[in-house]
Amino acid sequence: MTTDVKVPDIGDFKDVPVVTILVSVGDTIAKEDALIELESDKATLEVPSPAAGVVKEIKIAEGDKVSEGTLIMVIEESGASAAPAKEEAKEAPKAEAPAAPAPAAVPAPVMDAGFSRVHASPSVRAYARRVEVDLNKVNGSGRKGRILREDVEKALKAQIVPAAASGGAVSGGMGIPPIPVVDFSKFGPVENVEMSRIKKLSGPALHRSWLNIPHVTHNEEADITDLDKYRKELDTQAKDEGYRVTLLSFLVKASVSALKKHWEFNSSIHPDGDKLIKKDFYNIGFAADTPNGLMVPVIKDADRKGIVEISKDLQELSKKARDGVLKGPDMQGATFTISSLGGIGGTSFTPIVNAPEVAILGLTRSKIAPVWNGTEFEPRNMLPMSLSYDHRAVDGALAARFAAHLKYLLGDARRLML
Repeated sequence: MTTDVKVPDIGDFKDVPVVTILVSVGDTIAKEDALIELESDKATLEVPSPAAGVVKEIKIAEGDKVSEGTLIMVIEESGASAAPAKEEAKEAPKAEAPAAPAPAAVPAPVMDAGFSRVHASPSVRAYARRVEVDLNKVNGSGRKGRILREDVEKALKAQIVPAAASGGAVSGGMGIPPIPVVDFSKFGPVENVEMSRIKKLSGPALHRSWLNIPHVTHNEEADITDLDKYRKELDTQAKDEGYRVTLLSFLVKASVSALKKHWEFNSSIHPDGDKLIKKDFYNIGFAADTPNGLMVPVIKDADRKGIVEISKDLQELSKKARDGVLKGPDMQGATFTISSLGGIGGTSFTPIVNAPEVAILGLTRSKIAPVWNGTEFEPRNMLPMSLSYDHRAVDGALAARFAAHLKYLLGDARRLML
């Protein structure tokens, strides 16, 4: 008896390309064995076999687009005989008879030319992408040369050892061509200026974050007209006590509230890539511009502090950063970071996520702009906000909600007290 194998219900996906055909005509397969892999813009999907048997016909080719109900192949069912057939195939190479069929032997590891042609499950593909292992260079130890997670882990270890031995300075990593060396002195006078120690340390970290994190930036504007009036009142009083109340104090307070409402922004991606580490503490880092470069002190337990205490912490940590006396603990443990360019200018930018955090809020200079109130335009003080996030942990809709909540909180200082 033959069975027509069709694409099952795959949700709302239509016209999904076939990236890999995992079987060939004549193959003996078991029920639930993966037959083909489909790859949409969101996920890689496997189509399993509905029955055990032998592949008689394959109706599609790699690159074809299929939808639910598309006929992909025909299987001649063999019922319970499928499992013994597979066992026979494994034993075939041991038989002394010269007529033993060569295809029954376990084939050599698959080394396909294109990434889309490698034999690996969606979870293994995702893991390989996450740890930056090229599957084309991995020997598969599974059935028919299929690449297993253990194979990827073995390849990863092989990559790490040479990199560590050379100090990690591998030119053109991840397949990225290195920038060519240019002798600029041919065009005019030049001078080599030593980078500051901070830039030497932060540069590789920023580069690592940019390469490893799928950054997305969501831009929003908050009406801080009333909030800034209240801030100025507090600042006038604070000057007499030797500290200042800046807008950043209110952003720290508002961020904590938004982080509590949307905990994903206060998380980190688990090392195995399959979980989020939910944090029940709120430490807010802030970018401080110093003569030696950018530093990120951290306000610890910001959820337990009011505007006055946060303002004092900001002033104390900023001074320590400028004086170059910040200690290690002063810059560790952040769960979310704010980078403000408000004192300089700009309208928006893309701040780089400070891994292992999953989001960072960028602020630029507020401006008076005409805003429609339903009957007329009126001048309002508008603050541009740029929220960068790790798309693996946060999707676009959640980012929009987080930014909208921040906007709501900043619209009235009383909301920050709730």
